[in-house]
Amino acid sequence: MTDGPADQHRRAKAEQKHTWKDYLYGLFNFPQRMRNIANDIDYLIMRQENLHRVTKIEHDYVRGQVDRIWREVRDITALRHTLKQSGYDIAREIASRGNNTPVPPDADPNLSLACKPATQADVESDWFYYWMDQLRLAPLAHRKLWEMAYILQSLYSHGKISPGANALGFGCGEEPLPSLFAARGMDVTVTDLHPDRVAELGWVESGQHTVSLMATFVPDLVDENTFRDRVSLQYVDMNDIPASLDETYDVCWSVCALEHLGSIEKGLDFIENSLRSLKPGGVAVHTTEFNYSNQERTLDNWLTVLFRQPDFQKIADRLTEQGHTVAPLDFDVGDQPMDRFIDVPPYTDISTHLKMSVDGFPSTCFGITVTKAAHQ
Repeated sequence: MTDGPADQHRRAKAEQKHTWKDYLYGLFNFPQRMRNIANDIDYLIMRQENLHRVTKIEHDYVRGQVDRIWREVRDITALRHTLKQSGYDIAREIASRGNNTPVPPDADPNLSLACKPATQADVESDWFYYWMDQLRLAPLAHRKLWEMAYILQSLYSHGKISPGANALGFGCGEEPLPSLFAARGMDVTVTDLHPDRVAELGWVESGQHTVSLMATFVPDLVDENTFRDRVSLQYVDMNDIPASLDETYDVCWSVCALEHLGSIEKGLDFIENSLRSLKPGGVAVHTTEFNYSNQERTLDNWLTVLFRQPDFQKIADRLTEQGHTVAPLDFDVGDQPMDRFIDVPPYTDISTHLKMSVDGFPSTCFGITVTKAAHQ
């Protein structure tokens, strides 16, 4: 079969390209080194042409992928807003249908709380509404309100909220519990980190630090004279509790503070060490962050850490071996609407939630109640 005109033309051009190079080599008697350089130049030109084609293909591919990703994420802001508002609407509905006539917590014989996470059932309970009423706070389905109610109910059920009792609060910030305890005739020591060490943690502006004693004074709960008579302020590092506080108090507590001590292990050590401040038979109640969705991966060795089920089991076993009594462990996070609503950033003053995302980990608050051994 003979070549067609197009084939003959391509062959002629190839032969021509080969011929001019050979002609130059012969005309100028190029040494082999120069011929190698010429070949390298041809190779580089070919690579450049190929790179241009590949780059164009990659550009088209990347642009296609970006367009696809944008179609997937462009509505995330709207979806986040819808999710958050739906959760807040549920929380407001729960609060609006609550018990308008709070009952004393001892009206229910089954009010001794386990070590447990915050749930919708809790914020719909009589004991939650009772303590919100005592604190003069709206009974919203909010994790921070649950923490205070949990501490109060746990101490109350152990008979520790009574005139003359001595109470020690760790990392108190601006919480109202010292005022309520003072109004009930208790003597209270409020503690927090020394101001010299607070600025680096950014707690001054956040209201998470007790700048002065009066930061915990709530005039709706107690008169100022009673507060000043019964409440004192002492600066204490929760990682280094001074021995001067040992076996002095009937009660100690902390509200979501021990997750800021630097690591999970330091938080667990604090729970154990806080018992030193109690008299035999005294009660410690602490709340902290609970990563309930993952028993392996979590946040540790950071400004805020997230405790997991094995971490709580570890400290419970350790304290039990020492003779202390730990309330039963209950890790059921609930199955009602507010239990399934996981709020996402940004969080504002109107955020109302029991569960939230902390660096991608669904989390909630967890309460721990420990009674110190009578004799050690």
